[in-house]
Amino acid sequence: MRTRTFVPFSLLLLCLTASTANGQGVIVPGPCERCPPPPRPVPPVTMPRTLPIKSIKIDTKILSQVATTHLEQVFRNDTDATLEGTYLFPIPESASIVEFAIWDGDRRLVGEVRSREEARRIYDEIVRRQRDPGLLEYAGKDLFQASIFPISPRSDKKLELTYTQALKAESGTVAYRYPLGSGRQTTQIGSVSGRIELESKEPLRNIYSPTHAVEVKRDGERRSVVSFEAQAGKEPQDFQLFYTRSDEDFGVTLLTHRDVSKDGYFLLMISPKDDWSEQEYAAKDIVFVLDTSGSMAEAGKMEKARAALLYGIRILRPQDRFNVVSFAGEERLMEMKMIPADEQGRKRGESFVQSLRPVGGTNINQAILVGMRQFEANNRPRTLIFMTDGLPTVGETNPTRILDNARTARIPGLRLFTFGVGYDVNTALLDKLAAETGGVADYVEPQEDLEVRVSNFFAKVNYPVLTDLRLDMSGVQTDLVYPRELPDLFRGSQITLIGRYSNAIDMDFVRLQLSGKAGGANRNYLYNNLRFPLRADSNDFLPRLWATRRVGWLMEQIRTNGEQRELRDEIVDLGTRYGIVTPYTSYLALEPNAQVQDVTRTSTTGITLGGGRIAANAPPPPSPMRAADARATTGIAGVQQSKRSRQQQEADRFDRDSLSSAVRTVGGKTFYLREGVWTDAEFKPEARLPENTMRFGSDDYFALLKQKPRLADFFALGERMVVVFEGMVYRITAAGQ
Repeated sequence: MRTRTFVPFSLLLLCLTASTANGQGVIVPGPCERCPPPPRPVPPVTMPRTLPIKSIKIDTKILSQVATTHLEQVFRNDTDATLEGTYLFPIPESASIVEFAIWDGDRRLVGEVRSREEARRIYDEIVRRQRDPGLLEYAGKDLFQASIFPISPRSDKKLELTYTQALKAESGTVAYRYPLGSGRQTTQIGSVSGRIELESKEPLRNIYSPTHAVEVKRDGERRSVVSFEAQAGKEPQDFQLFYTRSDEDFGVTLLTHRDVSKDGYFLLMISPKDDWSEQEYAAKDIVFVLDTSGSMAEAGKMEKARAALLYGIRILRPQDRFNVVSFAGEERLMEMKMIPADEQGRKRGESFVQSLRPVGGTNINQAILVGMRQFEANNRPRTLIFMTDGLPTVGETNPTRILDNARTARIPGLRLFTFGVGYDVNTALLDKLAAETGGVADYVEPQEDLEVRVSNFFAKVNYPVLTDLRLDMSGVQTDLVYPRELPDLFRGSQITLIGRYSNAIDMDFVRLQLSGKAGGANRNYLYNNLRFPLRADSNDFLPRLWATRRVGWLMEQIRTNGEQRELRDEIVDLGTRYGIVTPYTSYLALEPNAQVQDVTRTSTTGITLGGGRIAANAPPPPSPMRAADARATTGIAGVQQSKRSRQQQEADRFDRDSLSSAVRTVGGKTFYLREGVWTDAEFKPEARLPENTMRFGSDDYFALLKQKPRLADFFALGERMVVVFEGMVYRITAAGQ
């Protein structure tokens, strides 16, 4: 019986000159040169470029801006051969390795780190030999390398890596990043999970990830645990996390991105503290307006709406005032004016709601007017909540005149929130009613739980902490900021503003003033030393986030005001430039090694859109959105398009799931796969910019990467590509061409 001997591994720390790497740790396999020759000839093994990763687990603890990250990766050798491998992992800037271990069966073997002068040559040779531009993601300033042996056939190989790093804080905002991969991945990645424990001496605010849907569990104001999971098979992206430490009543986070000679982009987050006293909450006036027409009897809608409304009344505070209006053919009021939400008032409200029965038509116009007349001018937050499941059928039924009547009756400062139940609603009317008053329109589809949805909303608006918000950025030139009107701030909520800025000089000491009303009094909060720089390479997700919100706003204008050529053209331009799926753009996937034919799509404006290629014998891909849907105001299409435009207007994280395999976003740029060439969406032949053409993997190629390390992120997409960078077109051709 042959016994296997484990050969000690060596570890290398590569000190390269390019920018910080963005790729995930990989194993580049090779044939086992240290294994004894087989007793008889064996068929050759097809060697993968990199070993697939079965799972990744990240466990990070961040204490006082020092992060300790423990990584566990499980690789899979699916071949029938014993392999040797080179493990590459990009070390974040300013990080240092604490421990590296390899598991050999049940044994955990710990290694030591040492440096090597020829590291750069080894790395360049791997890239040239593999002819895999994806490995350029590993051209980091510091690259960790380990020799892995043996990797048994049809088995897993588990590695553990622990490193520490001091996190940067800019304008009071701390940033953490874990490299899961950007651009085209060099390997298959299975499940990914992460747990990040935050602890600070100051309260934690604005915990935010632009890349992943995260769950945040707070343990007091100074400790939080953030977790996320990514499904296997999806293209991963680097995990990014931001948070602010502040003991102010309202914490502020500012992120910026700006390329040379272009407008900049900023994201501003505002969140209140958690520990407000009961006396600090503003006493509010609220009117509940409920549709009780006959159609509400269907599918239990009336009972669910009743339960949600009862919850909303029961959680009111004694200093609040409220009224309830039901409407069908005509309106019915609980009381002729607002009543206090004390114990007696809440019992009166519960009794009235219990007595409501669905019967009659839908008189939206009169119900809104009666609801608005309940309010009086005062310093209280004023909220009208309107729920309906139908189109206007009684009284005034013309949507334009209903809107005009609502504008005339509205008291300044009144927020109107609309809930459409089911598909038989006029979304253009409800959206416009909410938007013009600084409220929000929401829709509950038949498969969704009306009671849970509305009750959650009531719980949120029950605790206003700052209303009628205003911002002064002391001279910063901003435009196209979304949302267009600042909403009110409630306990546990967060406002995220995204916009552009264009100041001609670095502004390093900007003073921001936040104003509003709290407890009936005017309040002002000052924040100093915020930066709006002329150049900021980080946070390159901001341009696409801004474009997503802009598209959502433009789509709402088309739905509520009608389609106009200039709006349509701008949506097409933004959709293609930033890789955003809209009813006027489409992206087609290309299967590997498929026979292909050219595919383009021409919008109603006559603009030809690049969408990649599709297999000639493949069925047409599903079309999730159509141009006709953009104009739909009723039915399934109308409701779903309204919800989609709202999601875009509220987008605060980068969504890669909407992109096809023929579209990639890297470093703030969008690339399309056209005739096998990854082409920058900014490339316009008619611009006649100077060009620099070179072969992939040539000496000139690597020399350019040393000179301009940011190009490595783009070049990682493929051997053939066209990218516009700093006024120059770089055209990369495949090796051997």
